[in-house]
Formats: sequence, structure tokens, C-alpha cells
Amino acid sequence: MKKGLVLEGGAMRGLFTAGILDVLMENRVRFDGLIGVSAGACFGCNYKSGQIGRVIRYNKRFARDPRYCSWRSLFRTGDLFNADYCYRELPMELDVFDAAAFEADPMEFYLVATDCATGGPVYRRIDQADEKAFQWIQASASMPIVSRPVAIDGGEYLDGGLSDAIPLRWFESLGYDRNVVITTRPRGYRKPPAGKLRLWKPFLRRWPKICDAMQYHSERYNEELDYLDSRVQAGQTFLIAPEQPLEISRISHDPDQMQRAYETGRAAGEKHLNTVLEFLARPEI
Repeated sequence: MKKGLVLEGGAMRGLFTAGILDVLMENRVRFDGLIGVSAGACFGCNYKSGQIGRVIRYNKRFARDPRYCSWRSLFRTGDLFNADYCYRELPMELDVFDAAAFEADPMEFYLVATDCATGGPVYRRIDQADEKAFQWIQASASMPIVSRPVAIDGGEYLDGGLSDAIPLRWFESLGYDRNVVITTRPRGYRKPPAGKLRLWKPFLRRWPKICDAMQYHSERYNEELDYLDSRVQAGQTFLIAPEQPLEISRISHDPDQMQRAYETGRAAGEKHLNTVLEFLARPEI
């Protein structure tokens, strides 16, 4: 039996996830592997490095820093979240990511990015916290329109949530058959159909498959939620989701709002902690 942790994205809604992860780390809850998408990858890598509190600390510290996330950054660099600042200066100098701890921890770490050429998902295992690892994390979290595609080894990649927002099925294909899934939308949520993309197509004319992925994202996402529900009902997956819509948008510069989302996650983690431990310890059926 392999125990997995599956983390949805959602940009700043991911601070809910960060609160849960800190509670799990504080209580030494262990998994064999983790797969994160977008913010789930950005924040989830701290689970493997064991850095409790790092996510909420640096997000609040840089919440209003235009070098971190701002329209000025978008106009100057092509990225709403300044790539060099977020994925080099911050983890290597300002709030240092513990690469040695990440590499020493035996838990497998995976992320999802979307291939701009095909519009399909790319699943990447990260073992070393080097420059290329942060490129893949950046790619997984690079929202279309407000981010440039990330070039890695001859390919170009964007937000993994476009192609596989909740990669439970793929994780199961690796043999992870006892999974805890954390979503950033309440249980029962379904995404409405996408509106017309005519306004955005000029910005994506080089990547028509990304337009297709955006157009059909809601259908794919809702199918993933249906599959998640079926696995929960079968007793093979444990779901932690906010009880109410989180009072934080995908992009927030308000440290107090961030703290509330994080504390909501901590409360959920504490509420479900014993049940999660029982679920992971349950004998294999």
C-alpha cells in the first residue's frame, strides 16, 4: 500500500492547503508521495523540505511588494508573479528553501504542468531542489494570459491546472492507493462552463492548444471532481475541503486575508487530523 497526498491549486486559495500541511507536519504525518498542481506544487514542496510556517510567512512578508506580484511586474516582465524574484531570489536568498532537507527526505514529489504544444498534462518527478526544479514549479503555477510560458528542455509549459487540476487518477496509476486529497473549493462545487475566449485568443495565438484547454477546462475539472467523489465513497480516498467558499481571491495582497485563509486551513487540519491518521493506518482491504 502506498500513501499519497494530492494537492489542488487555486493561487492564494492555496493558503488554506498550507494551513493543513503545517498541522500534518507538526504531527509528523508521513506520506510515500505527494503530487501538487500550481499552488499545490509551490506550497507542497515545503512538505518534503519540512519547513513548517514558511508558506504563510513569505506570502505575508511580500504581500505588497510589487516585485513579488503586481501589474507592474506583468507589464515589465510578462509575469504577474515576477519569475526571477519568486523562483530564484526568494527561495535562494530571502526566505531560503531547505534544498538539503528536500533531497534527503524519502517522500516522492511530483507536479503537473501543461504542455503548450499539446494542451495535455506533463507529470514531473522532482528529486533535486535545483534551478530546473524551480523552473518546473514555476511552470506548474504559471497562469495563462498573466504569465509567459516557461521554456524547459525545448518545451514550453503553463499552469498544470489547465490539464489535470486534481491528478488523483494518475497518482493511482503509480500505485498510490490510499490518498488524502486537499481541494481549495468546498465539497460539491462544480465549475460553470467557460465563457467565450475571443478577447484572450490574440494573446494565445502561438498556443492554440492552450485555448482549447481553457475552453474545455470546466468539463475536465468537473469530471475529475466526480471521480474524486467516487473514490471517497469507495473508501480509498480521504478528502479535506473548505466548508465554505474561502474569503480570498486567487490574487490577494492583504496579509490579514492571507492569515484568515491559512487559519481556516489549520482549523480543518486539526478537525480531521485523527480521522486522517486512522484512514492512513487502516489495514489494506
